[in-house]
Amino acid sequence: MMTFSITARTVLVTGAGRGMGRLYVERAIQEGAAAVVLWDVDGNALEDVVTSLTSTATALHSYVVDVASLESIQAAAQSVLNDVGVPDMLVNNAGIVRGKYFWEHDHTTDIDATLDINLGGPMHVTRAFLPAMIERGTPGSILNIASASGTLAVPRMSVYAATKWAMIGWSDSLRLELVEAGHPIAVTTLIPSYIKTGMFEGARGPLMTPLMEPEYVVDKAWRGALEGRARVQLPWTVQLAGTLRNLLPQPVWDVVAGRVFRVYSSMEKFTGRPVSTSTDQKADR
Repeated sequence: MMTFSITARTVLVTGAGRGMGRLYVERAIQEGAAAVVLWDVDGNALEDVVTSLTSTATALHSYVVDVASLESIQAAAQSVLNDVGVPDMLVNNAGIVRGKYFWEHDHTTDIDATLDINLGGPMHVTRAFLPAMIERGTPGSILNIASASGTLAVPRMSVYAATKWAMIGWSDSLRLELVEAGHPIAVTTLIPSYIKTGMFEGARGPLMTPLMEPEYVVDKAWRGALEGRARVQLPWTVQLAGTLRNLLPQPVWDVVAGRVFRVYSSMEKFTGRPVSTSTDQKADR
């Protein structure tokens, strides 16, 4: 692991208009970042954040970007490289969730949107900046937001879980590739259980896994990224559940997860935020 400082450097945060995305922006400012680049699909939310934080010494640069669109990402990335320069830290935070049985998912607004925002978005955002980060040759950091549902199957969350399983695999593989190639850019994967952001409104935390405060999660994720940790799993029961899942036979694990930990019923009363085509890329979790 390598220690990384954000002082006098540039941070880019997706889903920066609200929730945890805004908290990452505030954390970068608190630690003396020279510039923070805010990406969000909601221009009004971005304006509110920038207006409330303009008294700081950190330069804020906001861009309305749809991370479900490769064209939007590439255009915005070129603008950032021209206007601000190469980011030192990427926080791939934007995400959505659909809580329903798989056969109830709409092809476009549920399946495609979740895949494009949660998985395609982080990949394309990272691909847009990583070559320049590598060419510069200075230490950097990439923080990818996954989920505990990327380690355990959860009914009524199949498409979301699929994107987070893939996110973990991609993020960790990218980390190893950068190490193998000798580039000083650390990749950290955040793997949290449910967080009190409103995104998972109605969801019930499994046994011994209460819904976490966003500020707590952001603090742990930020510290983990600057320390170069490969994974940050929160709370401790996430790692425990993953270990038991690998050790127990499937029928036994189904009983433990369903009846003891109540993982399988955690989304039964899920309501989430209302779906909006213009403001749906929320701060993940």
